[in-house]
Amino acid sequence: MQQLLNQHIQCPYCGEVIEVLIDCSVPEQEYIEDCQVCCRPISFNVTIDHEGDASVVVTHENE
Repeated sequence: MQQLLNQHIQCPYCGEVIEVLIDCSVPEQEYIEDCQVCCRPISFNVTIDHEGDASVVVTHENE
């Protein structure tokens, strides 16, 4: 199984599409990462299924 996955997400603040690196070795994750464009904090909720596919949901930090 691939441990790191490049994923494109859309910043909930500025709307820019950015590329992020997802760690697939942890099946459920919640963390904050700053947008590479506007530097505002994006809340990530990541779930990895049994086949190694990532589901990534991004929201404003306080949602």
